[in-house]
Amino acid sequence: MASYSSRDDKPEIADRDAKEKKSDKKKKEGENDEDDEGGFIDRVKDFIHDIGEKIEGAIGFGKPTADVTAIHIPSINLEKAEIVVDVLIKNPNPVPIPLIDINYLIESDGRKLVSGLIPDAGTIHAHGEETVKVPVHLVYDDIKNTYDDIKPGSIIPYRFKVDLIVDVPVLGRLTLPLEKTGEIPIPYKPDVDIEKIKFQAFSFEETVAVLHVKLENMNDFDLGLNALDYEIWLSEVNIGRAQLSQSANLAKKGVTFIELPITFRPKDFGSALWDMIRGKGTGYTIKGNINVDTPFGAMKLPIVKEGGTTRLKKNKEDGGDDDDDDDDEDEVI
Repeated sequence: MASYSSRDDKPEIADRDAKEKKSDKKKKEGENDEDDEGGFIDRVKDFIHDIGEKIEGAIGFGKPTADVTAIHIPSINLEKAEIVVDVLIKNPNPVPIPLIDINYLIESDGRKLVSGLIPDAGTIHAHGEETVKVPVHLVYDDIKNTYDDIKPGSIIPYRFKVDLIVDVPVLGRLTLPLEKTGEIPIPYKPDVDIEKIKFQAFSFEETVAVLHVKLENMNDFDLGLNALDYEIWLSEVNIGRAQLSQSANLAKKGVTFIELPITFRPKDFGSALWDMIRGKGTGYTIKGNINVDTPFGAMKLPIVKEGGTTRLKKNKEDGGDDDDDDDDEDEVI
């Protein structure tokens, strides 16, 4: 009996040891599973964090900014004004962005003066800035033919509108709208008259005369006279041309008098000019250009007077009288 009991105890001990070993094994396996599961979750967290940073970086692409920094009028005359608008564009992104289109419009009091489109306008460098120049031609005939109330010589307000269309990664196509206001002139050529011609020295070989010219500035802005060139006809005889550098202010809506010297040789023109000089008055034509400064830039404006009539005056040294009301002194002998 005792030996049997002893044999029975051994299996029990063995089973218990096996169970303990099996339990310990399961426990260890469970711990390993937890370690593996925790590592996997950590890896997933790291992956999500990395993806989040990348997404955050992608979403962090910034919207470009733009501003009108200057408006230039490099050329202006009676026919048109050339306007150049400087637009500064800043790209905060780490990649270049294309400037797809530029749409522009110039209006005055809500009325369109000119509009246009500039395609494929270039690329803005990464983390850079570019000044894009938008050239606009304002043709005055188009304006005057469309709007009767816009008169030559006036200053009109304008509003410059521009839409910059850019393509930004992640964000896609964006439109950057800009506006700028100002004033622009519709220039008018000065009216010119030769009031009188005074001869300072006269001979058939060389005659020196001074043209007393009246310039009337019909514009709503001053003209700063710098220089002029002119050509003169007396009694349909071209007596020559000259250039003169002379400073004068032609006040807006005002009249200014200037003196223009002219030298010619009467013998080169035959008896027609001599007959004219002996008369009390003569027809004349003057054509030329004046170079002026304006609040809107430099201009070259034409001066033209055809079929005018003027008086001839003797110099005092020749026995004449400067009194313009004395008709007896109008004749040169």
